[in-house]
Amino acid sequence: QVQLVESGGGLVQAGGSLRLSCAASGRTFSSYAMGWFRQAPGKEREFVAAISWSGGRKYLADSVKVRFTISRDNAKNTGYLQMNSLKPEDTAVYYCAADFNSRSGPSMVARTEAYDSWGQGTQVTVSS
Repeated sequence: QVQLVESGGGLVQAGGSLRLSCAASGRTFSSYAMGWFRQAPGKEREFVAAISWSGGRKYLADSVKVRFTISRDNAKNTGYLQMNSLKPEDTAVYYCAADFNSRSGPSMVARTEAYDSWGQGTQVTVSS
């Protein structure tokens, strides 16, 4: 139904910035909410950020709240995660995901079960 392709990952030094993109195709992009998650080796997938279909509601995990920004451009069918002041603990594979039911509320959007479609992920490595 939806194909999601992440890009923009790479190797960056601590304190640096990266901008991840999530290009969507298939279902009308503006009809669903989006989320970003990450998974480090040996750890569970964890919530990073989410944004409503219109971009009017945004949620960020406490660990990234002052450093990361989530946005979307419905005209370009693309979601973004701007990551600033990166730390080595941000190292992970980052995934974007689509929530066709456009759930809201911080506890709901943070659950992996809320999402219906996932991208393949992009690696972010932050060196110290």
